[in-house]
Amino acid sequence: MEGTLSSTADPGSRLRGSRCAGCAVAVYPADPACPRCGGPAEQVVLSGTGTLWTWTVQRYAPKSPPYAVPTAGFEPFVVGYVELPEGVRVLAVLDIRPEDARIGMPLSLAAGDGVPRAVGVTA
Repeated sequence: MEGTLSSTADPGSRLRGSRCAGCAVAVYPADPACPRCGGPAEQVVLSGTGTLWTWTVQRYAPKSPPYAVPTAGFEPFVVGYVELPEGVRVLAVLDIRPEDARIGMPLSLAAGDGVPRAVGVTA
């Protein structure tokens, strides 16, 4: 089975999850077995948009190793769960300002450098 991110190197690539053939539950990252019923699951490409379920600001650098603080210093960033139409909640870095974050706001979700990233959707 391939990794959880889309196989292309394009930063706008879609996330890959899986859906159970028996009970239709979807999960991210992709898993060969259903977490609900244990049946077989197939890989699916997940929706590229969803809504902000909850969020917070990461105000401290993650512990090292394996993370290293950039030489220019650490900058706080927004992280949150994006709920997709498939019912999956994906943890992502939110490329928005904390003061702009609103529960329920529409977001576009894509594969990022190691973690999914989300940006606000403009109407």
